[in-house]
Amino acid sequence: MRWFALPSELRRAGVLSMNARNALYIARRNPRRLYPRVDDKLLTKQLALDAGLAVPELYGVVSSYHDARGFERMLDGREDFVIKPACGAGGDGIVVVSGRLGDGYLKINGTRMTREDIVYHLGNILSGMYSFGGRPDRAMIEYRVKPDAVFNTISHLGVPDVRVIVHRGFPVLAMLRLPTRNSGGKANLHQGAVGTGIDIASGRTTHGVWHGQPVDRHPDSMEPLEGVAIPGWDRILELSAGGFELTGLGYLGVDIVIDRDRGPLILELNARPGLAIQVANRRGLRERLEIVDRDADMALGAIERAAYVRTAFAQAASPEPDPAGPQA
Repeated sequence: MRWFALPSELRRAGVLSMNARNALYIARRNPRRLYPRVDDKLLTKQLALDAGLAVPELYGVVSSYHDARGFERMLDGREDFVIKPACGAGGDGIVVVSGRLGDGYLKINGTRMTREDIVYHLGNILSGMYSFGGRPDRAMIEYRVKPDAVFNTISHLGVPDVRVIVHRGFPVLAMLRLPTRNSGGKANLHQGAVGTGIDIASGRTTHGVWHGQPVDRHPDSMEPLEGVAIPGWDRILELSAGGFELTGLGYLGVDIVIDRDRGPLILELNARPGLAIQVANRRGLRERLEIVDRDADMALGAIERAAYVRTAFAQAASPEPDPAGPQA
């Protein structure tokens, strides 16, 4: 079996290339003036709250070194929490604390952090170590998501998330990103997480990909990846569709986590979502983008748009791109 595809094969499969994504969709649909709505996670969270969309609870914002030294006051007695840069990217700078250990804290991977370690890390965030362009930043301290039990056997340590590509308010393709030992518990495909396609109509997982290669089992647990029913799928599609009104961006990536108690929560939004979602689904994006442009009613509200795609993309047949296609 060869692990590359010819350009003509990719076109027939409806694969969206990076150049086409940038020129035809990001440049045309995403005004630069709106980027702060997704690049600044604090602003994203406030916009979502104002719109009545569910997000992880914010415990506090660290804006100064004085705030950093007093971070425990923001916790109000809570022992588990997440620290993240407001303007970080790729998961860098995020620390997940699972509880107290003596006079210190325990990270989700079992590593101990002292109070001074946390203050030091908050200081690094403030200095811009993890922000776009190294600009001074703020740190968010928020609720630690507890993943739904359905992911217990197909995820390692961290929190799985669902990435949905939304075009003009219509969810068109989705994948589940599963942390692995190799990814250090992060749901980032470039760091070694597993991606599995999700059938938009049914909300069930389909194909898997790991390090650019097709897989049918999670590499740590060896549990099957296909056929997992994603909890709260209707709500996930509705939240994703609502990202259009939230940001004004016509081409958008919406990342959603599924908490065992609170259900689907919007984690992040992305104005430049990657293309690996095509590999995970073994399906090109371009066909579905064109279906929305040609057939969809732009006057529909978010809930109606979510319902529309479940019908429009039900068992939609198209040639499967070579798994290595979009990365070639």
